[in-house]
Amino acid sequence: MIEFNQVSKSFWTGKQRKVILDRASFRVELGNSLGILAPNGTGKTTLINMMAGLEKPDEGTITRGCKISFPLGFMGGVVAKHTGTENARYIARLYGLDPDYVEAFSRWMCGLEEYFDMPLGTYSAGMKARFNFSLMLALDFDIYLIDEGMPSTTDVEFNRKAGAILRERLEKATVVIVSHQAQTLEKFCKSAAVLKDGRFHMFDTLQEAKRLYDYETQS
Repeated sequence: MIEFNQVSKSFWTGKQRKVILDRASFRVELGNSLGILAPNGTGKTTLINMMAGLEKPDEGTITRGCKISFPLGFMGGVVAKHTGTENARYIARLYGLDPDYVEAFSRWMCGLEEYFDMPLGTYSAGMKARFNFSLMLALDFDIYLIDEGMPSTTDVEFNRKAGAILRERLEKATVVIVSHQAQTLEKFCKSAAVLKDGRFHMFDTLQEAKRLYDYETQS
């Protein structure tokens, strides 16, 4: 599970203080995927990063009682001067996994051929996205964090192959997905919440959350 207890987070924009969370308390249980509706500019990415442990709260505590992914599409820990092989094996050891398996899976998934043995700094943006995504899929998590829908690359065949594996993985795992569009959440989430002006409102269903979200964004 993930539990937020009286968590507050804000930023100084240079003109005013932007409040992301104001003493928010909620809990995500395994098996109960959560969709969070939030307008653009309200701190969706910051919230997901806090769940992953990439950002710390100003106040309050965040408890993580299971294996939680980094946000899909993000990969911290990779080093540009190291090859795909070196990075894959390093990440495997970081997560306590078999380096041979992680390297083989990532090599097969991203299909970079000889570039897999070249430094990441020589990769194009598309190649780097495929490598990062394949490395994420080589790892196994209890809760997956998704910021604004499924990540994708410009490679259609890779998206088809990676998407099929990710969908299969998500059928068994718990998902937390943050978006400004309700339809992005419909396929995954059993419960839902609305984030607006630092307030976190939890609901049992997406329909209830959508009613408040539509009212707030239209008013």
